[in-house]
Amino acid sequence: MVAPVDLELKKAFTELQAKVIDTQQVRLADIQIEQLDRTKKHAHLTGTEIMTLIEETNMYEGVGRMFILQSREVIHNQLLEKQKIAEEKIKELGQKKSYLERSVKEAEDNIREMLMARRAQ
Repeated sequence: MVAPVDLELKKAFTELQAKVIDTQQVRLADIQIEQLDRTKKHAHLTGTEIMTLIEETNMYEGVGRMFILQSREVIHNQLLEKQKIAEEKIKELGQKKSYLERSVKEAEDNIREMLMARRAQ
């Protein structure tokens, strides 16, 4: 009777170890969210500065090792698109992070329940 419980505990602990590895993905998601937040903020600040210039102002966009002459509106639209993409990615990473956190918590709770059941026997 003791052997099946030990096998269940061993399996649960193995599962928990796999979930703990997922916590590294949570940290990675946090880092990516911070980086995207900075990108979004940078694009916003650049966009507000660009809008203070007169409309006929042409600007250069850096592409690789060269620069392309663009109008103010084209650059501003690109910055808005960059902000939008960053917001979407932040939202996706937040959902992924919350899922990973929930799965780790569920695995921990499962092991606690098994240990409590074993103590009760």
